[in-house]
Amino acid sequence: MPKKKRGFFITLEGLDGSGKSTQFKLLCARLKLANFQVLQTREPGGHPLAEKIRILLLTTEETPPRPEAELLLFLAARAQHVRDVIQPALQQGKVVVCERFSDSTYAYQVGGRQLSAAFVIQGNRFATNGLKPDLTLLYDLSSNTGLKRAFHAKQGHDRMESGSRTFMEGVRRAYRKIAKAEPKRVKLIRADQSLQKVTKQSWENVEAKIKLIKERCHAVS
Repeated sequence: MPKKKRGFFITLEGLDGSGKSTQFKLLCARLKLANFQVLQTREPGGHPLAEKIRILLLTTEETPPRPEAELLLFLAARAQHVRDVIQPALQQGKVVVCERFSDSTYAYQVGGRQLSAAFVIQGNRFATNGLKPDLTLLYDLSSNTGLKRAFHAKQGHDRMESGSRTFMEGVRRAYRKIAKAEPKRVKLIRADQSLQKVTKQSWENVEAKIKLIKERCHAVS
């Protein structure tokens, strides 16, 4: 079991092209303006070892990893990231904001790769040391729109973005299943709205928790 945390853990999730990277930057900036100590991080990555694994996972290769190997690489990166970066920051009373976390692994590996849900859940529990986000903002977007946006933004896809429309539809269904199962934690936001509306709704969901965040986190002196 993880040590008792004093900080607040926020994750941002969604298909590539959903705008979560933009919202990640805007949210972190706003929290800092509100005088919170913020740790910005991402998955896969956020730690030197995990960043090396990220390169292995996202680089397009002639021989991509098998789904089972891919899952284990994600979990290995997460185990290092949680224990060496996220948990220490939470114990210091910081607001940790992470772009992607364990929900991504469930959505992509179960909904997309069709791996065993029970095995992925167990693996996530082991890799996270039992840690779960306090709040997750899920940016919901159709798979077709997401693929088009991601391609236009990057003039191409990384390996994880290169899945078929059917694959991405499976990922989206898995994300929505999580949101339905955990409505108190996961807040679904339509990503096909204007940037201003998405940003407003993102902050409203954080603001609804602001009293709790202030109680558990240290403000910058």
